[in-house]
Amino acid sequence: MTLPSAASDLALIAEATREAGELARRAYGAQLDIRSKGDASPVTNVDLSIDLLLRDKLIGARPDYGWLSEETPDTPERLSRQRLFVVDPIDGTRSLIAQQPQFTISVGVVYDQRSVAGAVYNPILDELSLGAEGVPATLNGAPIRVTQQDKLEGAALLGKRGFFADDRWPKPWPDLKLSFRPSIARRLALIAAGRFDGVILAGFKNDWDIAAGVALVEAAGGVVTDPWGGALRFNCPEPRAPGLVAAGPNLHALLIERLATLPDPRKAKQDAT
Repeated sequence: MTLPSAASDLALIAEATREAGELARRAYGAQLDIRSKGDASPVTNVDLSIDLLLRDKLIGARPDYGWLSEETPDTPERLSRQRLFVVDPIDGTRSLIAQQPQFTISVGVVYDQRSVAGAVYNPILDELSLGAEGVPATLNGAPIRVTQQDKLEGAALLGKRGFFADDRWPKPWPDLKLSFRPSIARRLALIAAGRFDGVILAGFKNDWDIAAGVALVEAAGGVVTDPWGGALRFNCPEPRAPGLVAAGPNLHALLIERLATLPDPRKAKQDAT
């Protein structure tokens, strides 16, 4: 059986993500059913409703694909699938609860452990970012590209000030323009759109937080790796990455050079076992 192209998958997830956005907009500002998950993070009736909508729509169209979502219990079955959907129904649930328009709906497609297509949608701002292998990135249909920033000095990065001020660094970081957004997927979409120059995500990050954004940044001409320059691999038994760096090619190389001494969470986990 021939799998659909990344472009075909992108059209499917774009349509499904917009439909999910309508649901989110109707619920925005309304009273939510809020629960606490096992890790103390919140989940709402909107997260769960969008998860169900997306699964019905996407798996209904691609029944041979696997499924990985923050709000669906994970099973080993996905590991046998060559291609799968990787979904965060609401990335930034706390922003939804606080009625702040910073949350996104994130839908990625993974093929042979690579993220090949991604849709990141901010339903309140009505910003739909799309990109896939062989399909240039767009924001609401208009082409987008990463910036050509080639110096650390003055780079506009998405991150918390304390991370860069930490005394662990062998030498201080130069002056940076720092901002923060709660949704990881939105951060990656902003890099793809050239609104910021780069982002560093330290520590383990779940596949559903990053898969769509990785495909999007790469489709916008950017480079995405782990913090030491290694390739990211999706749909592993533990579906998470040890961190992430996304930027234009020149700045990405400078960031990787600076991060050589960043502790690898995989080694800490090994030491603890």
